[in-house]
Amino acid sequence: MPVMTEPKLISGNANRPLASAIARRMSMHRGMSVNLLDARVERFNDAEIFVEVYENVRGEDMYIIQPTSNPANDNLMELLIMVDALKRSSAARITAVIPYFGYARQDRRAKARTPISAKLVANLLTEAGVDRILTMDLHAAQIQGFFDIPVDNLYAAPVFALDVQHHFKGRMDDMMVISPDVGGVARARELATRIGAPLAIVDKRREKAGEIAEMTVIGDVEGKSCIIVDDICDTAGTLCKAAQVLMDNGATEVHAYITHGVLSGPAVERVSKSVMKSLVITDSIQPTEAVRNAPNIRIVPTAPMFTQAILNIWNGTSVSSLFETDTLLPIYEGLYNT
Repeated sequence: MPVMTEPKLISGNANRPLASAIARRMSMHRGMSVNLLDARVERFNDAEIFVEVYENVRGEDMYIIQPTSNPANDNLMELLIMVDALKRSSAARITAVIPYFGYARQDRRAKARTPISAKLVANLLTEAGVDRILTMDLHAAQIQGFFDIPVDNLYAAPVFALDVQHHFKGRMDDMMVISPDVGGVARARELATRIGAPLAIVDKRREKAGEIAEMTVIGDVEGKSCIIVDDICDTAGTLCKAAQVLMDNGATEVHAYITHGVLSGPAVERVSKSVMKSLVITDSIQPTEAVRNAPNIRIVPTAPMFTQAILNIWNGTSVSSLFETDTLLPIYEGLYNT
């Protein structure tokens, strides 16, 4: 059945710059002006969230752009209330575009009497009326199974591969990809395969939660330019310590590619003072002024990928095609193909 309506975008307050960038790129793709839906997402004096949509959405294909980053609870409630507003306004389909899926680290019961909060959030989104989820680099792939609705999980690795090949041109033989722990090997291997680099692991041993007793490098990093790959950087303590351990083991330089730059607390200061030459993150979480001004932190845009994914969902075409370099390179035209 042919699609009769245009995709409609609406944004909460979590990452308005990313939502606006997606709208601008969609305008370019569609050859017509695509604006964020006219709406207000505000708080009453007691911090209750209120949403009012000023445009007709009856029968429309809606895309809510809202990462559930810090403050996670406020941004999650904004998302849920926006879904309810659209559902009660007779929107035909609601896709929650969640560039950063908060609570994803609580994906299993690590010890007795603890919640699986990622499953709870999945239930909340589904019950609120979300028809589809579009996200990027879920902390654990099995979270897709927490939903009884379609989940499209994009990957930053293809974009990171383009970035590495662009910024380290002529030096690729010296590159080595590093997983900061055993659990992240699959993610690191994906990038290593794409850029044709060997893989090593930094193995952590913890005596108690939050405290790392020892780090050991598994693999020979002597004389290598190392790239640490992970999905989340929160306080950056582990990341900076891993970079130091790699340098102590003979690495010539260390860079890091992290999808979601949570960068809370002392993170930016730690990264700025660390031995890392650069930390590359995406804009899945709106960067703070401190992050933007940090001399060794660089931000890779995700709007081209999310825009194309939204258009593919709207058109009923493949989203997994965005995992291929040949598909991504044209939509990042001007950034990496020069």
